[in-house]
Amino acid sequence: MTSETIGTTAGIVWTALSTSGKMSIKELKKITKIKADKVLFSALGWLAKEGKLVFDEKDDDLYVWLA
Repeated sequence: MTSETIGTTAGIVWTALSTSGKMSIKELKKITKIKADKVLFSALGWLAKEGKLVFDEKDDDLYVWLA
């Protein structure tokens, strides 16, 4: 996995959240069609480090939305 792959995936994640708003990680994975957890979580980490995401845990599910 390269930083280019992570950056591209971060763009896909940002676009999905911008369009759909708050969603669970399961929903995000389904909507973006990102198959590998490590790629998805790397992209989420990239966006979180930039201060672009908010996370919340409810009923054992992790939710994310744009800050």
